[in-house]
Amino acid sequence: MFIDTHCHITDSYCDGVDAVISCAADAGVGVLICPTADPRDIPTALALANKYSNVFATIGIHPEYITANPEEYLTDEVLSNPRVVGVGEIGLDYHYGADTRKQQIELFEKQLAIAKKHALPVAIHTREAEEDTANILTGDVHGVMHCYTSSWDLAKKMLDRGFYFSASGILTFKNSAEIRETFAKIPNDRIVIETDAPYCAPVPHRGKVCVPAMVVETARVLAEVKGLDLGALENILEENTKKLYPKMGI
Repeated sequence: MFIDTHCHITDSYCDGVDAVISCAADAGVGVLICPTADPRDIPTALALANKYSNVFATIGIHPEYITANPEEYLTDEVLSNPRVVGVGEIGLDYHYGADTRKQQIELFEKQLAIAKKHALPVAIHTREAEEDTANILTGDVHGVMHCYTSSWDLAKKMLDRGFYFSASGILTFKNSAEIRETFAKIPNDRIVIETDAPYCAPVPHRGKVCVPAMVVETARVLAEVKGLDLGALENILEENTKKLYPKMGI
């Protein structure tokens, strides 16, 4: 069974969520983990996770939403929900400039403290913010570097701090040789996989809306990168995801 560890099925593309989940199951993607980015999506993510037996949620606030108060959204009641398996996606994003760097770091650190309080793994978003990400993630929390496209240098540091690394459809892109080289170096017991739907549709679906079923295309490329047959990789990814998110209990 494949597990899509990061798919935004709260987004508007997923008005037909029943069909999206059914299509994923037909492709061999049996479990979906739905993160939040916009705090307004948290009630929807919780409702989906409570409705579908194969959907879980991670709850967090993306650095884009710097004015949000995490204590308002990441409450004890929300994070103690048995369907909530982690805190995410959280992190830093300086792609459009570091004008909000101070506020992003403050939001990030507050959410890390909440995750630590609840002993939950974190799903980390980092873009053009490697130094600050490494300085903040010192090893007192663990989790996954979601949609990992950063350097091998950062990967080495995060490996030492117990993190997993999630491959997305970007791995399949023609210009992603460096990312494939990084994943070739990451130990097999630290890799998981995702779509980041509706973004980053893998080859041969580039230009389309990404859906969880497409995670299998990324898995085909990751299997080549790791020198594994697809079935062996599928088993490795499933076991790794269970270790990353033990609260799933599957």
